[in-house]
Amino acid sequence: MDVIGAAQVWLFLLFYLVIFGLSAWALVDCLRRPAGAFTAAGKRTRQFWTWVLVAATAVAFISIPPPLGLRLPFPSFLALVSAAAAIIYLVDVRPAVEPYSRRRGGRGPSRGGW
Repeated sequence: MDVIGAAQVWLFLLFYLVIFGLSAWALVDCLRRPAGAFTAAGKRTRQFWTWVLVAATAVAFISIPPPLGLRLPFPSFLALVSAAAAIIYLVDVRPAVEPYSRRRGGRGPSRGGW
């Protein structure tokens, strides 16, 4: 394999590892949020987002190509759907749910400044 071919293989692998990491991060974040925060923010339920992100993380994991991944005849382009689900959660749902997820007590929400 030439140098360019090897670089392509490693970049391809890195791309799928980033998708898997993004999906796993979104799933862990979703599980840490209280269920009531989702309905209070006007979003779908936490159960809905948990199952979507579990499926996205599983598909992203199965899509990781060799040398790290499995040699399965799996359509790896489905990892892009996983990335889309994770990005929608992280960009749309997470910011909407975050104000309802803060812990009570302590210093409270930051108002900016020093």
